[in-house]
Amino acid sequence: MKHVLFILALLATPLRAQDALSDVISDQFRDFAADDFAGAFDHASPGIQGMFGSADRFGAMVRQGYPMVWRYKSFRLTDQRPAEDAVYQNVEVIDADGVAHTLEYKMEQGPMGWKIDGVRLLPPVVPNV
Repeated sequence: MKHVLFILALLATPLRAQDALSDVISDQFRDFAADDFAGAFDHASPGIQGMFGSADRFGAMVRQGYPMVWRYKSFRLTDQRPAEDAVYQNVEVIDADGVAHTLEYKMEQGPMGWKIDGVRLLPPVVPNV
């Protein structure tokens, strides 16, 4: 019985990590929607926090550079890719005008749990015709 529980715990670990990543990204989206830039800034990695220095400057960058994250209609997490020192999580976002965007979130795990260490807008996928 102990062996079965141990195996189940090992199998569940990636799911818990995926849930934790999802929670961090989803919480930050909700923070942006509520104009809670301090809350959103808390989800950023120490490196990102050091780069911007304050929640106000971080919020200004998001409003100007990532308006689809600040004002969105919907979002959903899609593909996830583990790397040596991070996990990359794709997020499909529908902005306030109904336009679809795909963003890649770089997630790093530290002593305070998962944090967002960068976001980049991916180029649109052009279907083969």
